[in-house]
Amino acid sequence: MSAFPELQIEEHRLDNGLRVVLNPDAALPLVAVNLWYHVGSQNESRGRTGFAHLFEHMLFQGSLHVGTNDHFRYIQQVGGVANGSTWYDRTNYYETLPATHLELGLWLESDRMGWLLPAMTAEKLETQRQVVMNERRQRVDNQPYGRAYERLDELLFPAGHPYHWPVIGYMEDIAAATLEDVERFFRTWYTPDNAVLTLAGAFVPAEALALVRRYFDDIPPGPRPLRPRPPLDELQGPVSERQSDAVELSRLHLAFRLPPYGSDDWYAADLLATVLSGGRSSPLYRDLVYERQLAQDVGSFALPTELAGSFALVATARPEVPPETLEEAVREHLRRAGAEPFAEVEIERARNRVLTQHWEGLQQLDQRADQLSQLVTFFGDPHLLQHELERYRTLTADDLQRCAATWLRDERSAAVTVVPSAAAAGAAA
Repeated sequence: MSAFPELQIEEHRLDNGLRVVLNPDAALPLVAVNLWYHVGSQNESRGRTGFAHLFEHMLFQGSLHVGTNDHFRYIQQVGGVANGSTWYDRTNYYETLPATHLELGLWLESDRMGWLLPAMTAEKLETQRQVVMNERRQRVDNQPYGRAYERLDELLFPAGHPYHWPVIGYMEDIAAATLEDVERFFRTWYTPDNAVLTLAGAFVPAEALALVRRYFDDIPPGPRPLRPRPPLDELQGPVSERQSDAVELSRLHLAFRLPPYGSDDWYAADLLATVLSGGRSSPLYRDLVYERQLAQDVGSFALPTELAGSFALVATARPEVPPETLEEAVREHLRRAGAEPFAEVEIERARNRVLTQHWEGLQQLDQRADQLSQLVTFFGDPHLLQHELERYRTLTADDLQRCAATWLRDERSAAVTVVPSAAAAGAAA
């Protein structure tokens, strides 16, 4: 596969600490505005979970010069799209606009970074609290298999570790959040020196940087809080749990800790996940779904998280298959991966799949801008966008075998199996 064309990337840092990445690309008359704050659920604490995600909602409720929900309205009026998302390690906000409206996107983002608190009210907090609580009900509490991923993290990471609790937070913590709590969280983390602003698209870099300075220069830096990395003792496993739910099919959720995103073994695990279950010709899919017909579906992935990585595998059993049978078959594949190397043809197929997905993502301005923000937030270097893919090119069969033998051992695992409840089983019968 040919190398990706060299991208034009400029890096700047404002006096208030805001890191700015410029990626001019005149192929389309569009511009992606992407702002990452280095704050996520890992920056919360027990009893105070869900703040980062709640704040994602609050930042669309208006600021000093922007009315409630006007952020979306202004963007949509010029034909653009906007949204945000929260994760363990970051919260991001993004717009894709006609290139002639770059200034609009910068003004909107700067106004809520610098002047959100004057527009924050208890009524807005209560409105968004109810929205988030309903979101949790829909996505977790009332969703089939909804609690399994949460419980998997609770088993995989100890109670004091920030990956132990869910990104969306626990219902009682969301309900208990006060306006003072939220204001303190904003002042601590939503500051220019804790953010990365990336622009990708049709603009002249000098003109774009002048606009960035115009709108962001006057926002003061924040307290720059310390980021302690909590100790993480080796998991004394295997640990497992069984849940019953109103589902028709049993489902296995299996996870292992990994080194953090950016490490050599993380990239090996990411490629290994694609070798194992990427596509219908992969070993797990071919064996469990087609040949032995133990599973309806199967997939695996490595999460690119900052403090520690994780490798997860999810498989849904066929109606007549005991979940224990499916789990043993899955674990046998992982043991084999650590005992003997995969054929080179399987690794090359997975490598091409991973690289193709990366190339396709980099062709989209919004995804490219997001990747640049991520690499600067975690590693301080946007040029890793191109060099990162070399990590996948150089991985060997021995690297993947060693990774599986080291990290995907039974005794390092956490498992949650969801089985049909009696009511669900009766309804299915």
